[in-house]
Amino acid sequence: MSGIPSFVSELVRSANATDRLTHLEVSGLLRRSITVIRDLRETVGIPAEGTEHDAVIRLNRLATGVDAASSEDVRDGLLEAADMVRTLWIVVDSETHLNLTASR
Repeated sequence: MSGIPSFVSELVRSANATDRLTHLEVSGLLRRSITVIRDLRETVGIPAEGTEHDAVIRLNRLATGVDAASSEDVRDGLLEAADMVRTLWIVVDSETHLNLTASR
């Protein structure tokens, strides 16, 4: 997990250079982001089941359809992934653990 800050930097740098990235590179970064986000969520106690509005689902859709996405959508997706990873890393680093239960 010590590589998280450098991964966030990589995502931001990539978002600022989308014209120099191949679709395969963007897809790989997004898929790696999804894995890291899910791992970090699990670490802090956020349930894996998301809703259709879960940002991870949007990132996955972008990763699978990156060849049809605009450069703005790619940039926004990479920045959203960077923000999610960074935010979750801060929560993990603070040693906060959530205990979520379903509401009735």
